[in-house]
Amino acid sequence: MIFCPICGSLMAFEKSRRSYRCPKCGYEMKNRDSGKIVVSRTIMHDEKERLAVIESPATDMPPGAVLLKGHTRCPKCSGEDVYAWQLQTRAADEPPTTFYKCVKCGHTWREY
Repeated sequence: MIFCPICGSLMAFEKSRRSYRCPKCGYEMKNRDSGKIVVSRTIMHDEKERLAVIESPATDMPPGAVLLKGHTRCPKCSGEDVYAWQLQTRAADEPPTTFYKCVKCGHTWREY
């Protein structure tokens, strides 16, 4: 992806002109490559942000429960690995309730 040096918008590649053009301010830049466009992406994250999606847990967890490693602490035993899932327990215009279950001690709690 190439961003406009003038306004910061994402530039569009115009095949007929073999150049990049900013749709917002009109800035144009010639393609210096051999005509090939490579799109890549790097995602940076903190080690504590990792989530493991559990397809069919071997426990009594509901479908859609995810395992959070080091993200949330159990208030009972301070365990750092918990399952989490959300259910709509109140009116539709209210946010869903998040449930947690500690892997270490089995304690279950919720956040509204």
